[in-house]
Amino acid sequence: MALPNDIVLRPRFKFELPKSNEAVLKDFEEAKTAQSDFIVSRIDDHVFIKFPTAKQHFWSPQLHLEINEVSKESCMLHGLFGPNPTVWTLFMFLHFVVALVFVAFGIWAYSNWSLKQSYAVQLSVMFLMVVIWIALYFAGSIGKASSKKDMLALNDFMNGVLNRED
Repeated sequence: MALPNDIVLRPRFKFELPKSNEAVLKDFEEAKTAQSDFIVSRIDDHVFIKFPTAKQHFWSPQLHLEINEVSKESCMLHGLFGPNPTVWTLFMFLHFVVALVFVAFGIWAYSNWSLKQSYAVQLSVMFLMVVIWIALYFAGSIGKASSKKDMLALNDFMNGVLNRED
């Protein structure tokens, strides 16, 4: 079941193609050598499509495709739109730090509460971590929205390669 795009930060899709996976991978290999506005790289059954460095910005998306063989005449294509892996790692690191600080201050607040000492500072920091987490979510959503045009361009390129006649 597909999730609505308005709540998913890294949209995914999958569909079956009436071609062998090697034929589809070969089409992307040929697209790599053709004059294109995208950088196409392949590692085994994985294809990565991204913008050239000169056209990239902080929120530039990339498209990761995994093309698995179903039978000799068909394959399953799994796609994932996402930011540059460095940006994604930064966001995950920040989420981890926020969660760690929230838990640590929660334990400290509980300890102070059970010792009947003041715990207002700890609760304030925990509230601040919730606000930061919400801000991180909205920053990711804004980044996704600002790169929607780029995601459509990547999708159009992928569809162009997949629908090319041999």
